[in-house]
Amino acid sequence: MLELLETPALLLDLERLDSNIRRMRNKLAPFNVTLRPHVKTHKSLEVTERLFADGRGPITVSTLREADFFFAAGFTDILYGVGIAPNKFAHAARLIEQGAALKLVLDNLDSARLLADFARANGAVFEVLLEVDCDGHRSGIPPHSPLLVEIARLLQGSGVTVSGVMTHAGNSYDSRSIGEIEAYARQERAAVVDAARLLEEAGFALSIISIGSTPTALFTQDLSGITEVRAGVFAFFDLVMAGLGVCQVQDIAVSVLTTVIGHQPEKGWTIVDAGWMALSRDRGTAKQAVDQGYGIVCDLAGQPIGDLIVTAANQEHGIIVSRSGSLDPASALPVGTQLRILPNHACATSAQHGGYHVLTEGRRLGYWSRIAGW
Repeated sequence: MLELLETPALLLDLERLDSNIRRMRNKLAPFNVTLRPHVKTHKSLEVTERLFADGRGPITVSTLREADFFFAAGFTDILYGVGIAPNKFAHAARLIEQGAALKLVLDNLDSARLLADFARANGAVFEVLLEVDCDGHRSGIPPHSPLLVEIARLLQGSGVTVSGVMTHAGNSYDSRSIGEIEAYARQERAAVVDAARLLEEAGFALSIISIGSTPTALFTQDLSGITEVRAGVFAFFDLVMAGLGVCQVQDIAVSVLTTVIGHQPEKGWTIVDAGWMALSRDRGTAKQAVDQGYGIVCDLAGQPIGDLIVTAANQEHGIIVSRSGSLDPASALPVGTQLRILPNHACATSAQHGGYHVLTEGRRLGYWSRIAGW
C-alpha cells in the first residue's frame, strides 16, 4: 500500500510509537511524578491522546497556536514552555478567560514587570513558572540567584502568581555516555530543588517543580522533590537520541518515505525525491561519534540497508551513498525503489510535513494531521 503514496511522505509506525510511550510510563511509574509531555515533537491530537492512559492530562506546548488547538480538543492544563513575550500577553489572557489552566514561563525582571503591568491594567490573572538555568544551555536564572525571589516579590499583588519553577537539561543532548546523561539528570534535579527551596524560604508556596528532557527522564535515578517531568521526543525518538544511546535505531517511530529517481554511477550516488524540504536541514548527528548525514536509509519494513545514508540534500533532491562504497546503488536500488529515511531530529523533520501516514504491522492505517505555525 505504501507504493500508492506520492513521495516524499511522512510515516509513523504505531507499534514503535506505543512501545516508546510505554517505556517512558514504565520508567516514571516508581516515582511520584506527573508526566507533562511536550507535544511540540508531533503536534498531533491523535499522538497526544495516546500519551495518556485515560483522559486529557497535562501537556507542554511550544507555541500558543498549539495551546489553542489542544485546549479546543479538551486539554486544559497547559504549560507554554517558552519565555512569554509582551505581544502574546493578550492571547494568553484570552485562553485563561476561556477556561485554560495555562501556565507561562518567566526568567527576567523586564518580562515580569511587563506582565504584571498588563495584568493590573486589564484585570487579568496569570500563573507562571520561573525558569531555572541548570546547565548554561540557554535561558533561565541560576538556581541560587536572589533574582528568583526578586521576581516573585515584584509580581505579588499584581494578579500574577508564581506557582513553581522549571528547567531543561539541554546539555544532555551533547552527552558522550549514559554516565554523562545520569550526571546531567542529577544536576537538573538539584537545580530546580535548590531554586524551589530558595523561594519557599522566602515565603512563596510552590506547587510545581518541573524538569524535562528525554535523555534525563529515561536515565534519572532520583526524582525526589520533583512534581512533574516534561519530555517530548521520546514518543518518536530519532538518530540523535540513538547516537546518545538513549534508544536503538529500531525504536525510531517516524520516517520519510522517498523514491529513487536516478543515479550518478561514477559518483556512487542514488538520487531520491526527498531533499531538505522533506528531511529538514538538521544535522544533529554531525557532532556525534557517528555522523548519519541527513538520515539512515531503510527498506519499506523500516530496516537499515547496509551502510547507506543520505549524505547530501538539496531542496527536493537527496543523495544516497554507501559509507564504504561497497554497494553498487544503480543495481541495488533501481529507479522507482521506495525507501524510508530515519531522521536526525524528529521534531524538525515532522515539521516539514502536514501529517503522518500511520502504519501498523506494515499496513497503512490512516492519516493523522498535524498543526504548524505560531
